[in-house]
Amino acid sequence: MKAKNLYVIALCAGAFACSNVAQAQDVFVDDAATVTEFTCDNSDHYFSNWRNNWFIEISAGANQPLVENGYSKLDNVDGKLWTAAYSVGFGRWFSPYLGFRFKGMYGSIHWDAPNSVASANANLGFNHSRHASVSLELMWDMFNSIGGVNPNRVFSIIPFVGVGGDANWNFKNNKGDQPQLSNVLREHHERYASPYKNVEWTLPVTAGLQFRFRLCKYVDFFAEARAAFYADNWNNQVGAKSIDALVQAMGGFNFNIGGRGWNKFNECEYVSQIAALNGQVNDLRAQLVACGQTVAALQAQLPCPEVVEKDCANAPLMATVRFKINSAKILPTEEVNVYSMAEWLKANPNEKIIIAGYADKDTGTAEYNMKLSEKRANAVKDALVNEYGIDANRLETKSFGSDVQEYPSHNDWNRIVIFKQ
Repeated sequence: MKAKNLYVIALCAGAFACSNVAQAQDVFVDDAATVTEFTCDNSDHYFSNWRNNWFIEISAGANQPLVENGYSKLDNVDGKLWTAAYSVGFGRWFSPYLGFRFKGMYGSIHWDAPNSVASANANLGFNHSRHASVSLELMWDMFNSIGGVNPNRVFSIIPFVGVGGDANWNFKNNKGDQPQLSNVLREHHERYASPYKNVEWTLPVTAGLQFRFRLCKYVDFFAEARAAFYADNWNNQVGAKSIDALVQAMGGFNFNIGGRGWNKFNECEYVSQIAALNGQVNDLRAQLVACGQTVAALQAQLPCPEVVEKDCANAPLMATVRFKINSAKILPTEEVNVYSMAEWLKANPNEKIIIAGYADKDTGTAEYNMKLSEKRANAVKDALVNEYGIDANRLETKSFGSDVQEYPSHNDWNRIVIFKQ
């Protein structure tokens, strides 16, 4: 008979343990106990901190303007001359494929000028001026785009395009004078020439190729072929051509600030980990279904025998409030226990409790400790009534001082208030 009762009680305990699981099982039992397989984008994604992949460059080379020529058929016009040019720039690669830079250029230019002689019978020569420009250029790493990202690639070709501003000034002819018109070409110039200006401001469009050679992590050598295209008045002269141009061949060094490199992420590299997690989810869901079936089997054997309640009069409750030595002030760390007891009282409106105060035996006299334990019990009662709205009639205080030691092996633990029923 006793074995049979134990068996029934065990069934009830199992039903109680799985009750919460049964509620969750009701939600999922009708679902398939599998998780959809994860699909990924098998491509690399690159990123870096905004502080990385900046660069500074310096270069020098030669430039040659392509401007008006052929106003007359005279044979003694000099060929076009190359002159020195200098540049500095800085920019950043915001991906392994695209970057930008600000480019500043300076130099002097010479060009054939058959309409710029001092007199009709003078030998024709050339004009010259100085010019400076600043441009914003978009750069494309062609090899990274076509051959895959490789920050250690020794050689790269980088096309670029951009726009900017240009100033051209200090116009002189071959005699060092301001250009003058000859009588022979006056009619042609009056038809095509723009008003003379001390400084010509234009907005050029730039394009070119950079050939980059990696020297080390921080330094590259590059050779660059570029061209800039201007309005016809760029060199203070207007002729049959509607666009002036400046071609340049430059060489220099590129200094990478912080080096050049990228962090890579490919979500397909984590497929195995995701599959393992999916497997765990599927196992748990299978266990949930099995638990639901167990609960159903246990519930079929109910009703269970009623549980006889134990007499718990004056049994201590779980919450306690501890105090510092010779103090009846509730510590901030103990206020949570007062709050917990207040919540319990609110959830059980018919219950009353005893607030029992104690003091440790090794400190103070028995008479002093009795008063101290009374203060501690009253402090907890006042907090429950004044801060949490508990009816004072449900609270009874008792003071035991140091006459009773709830924790005889730990003297300091007896600086306490214990809640009892």
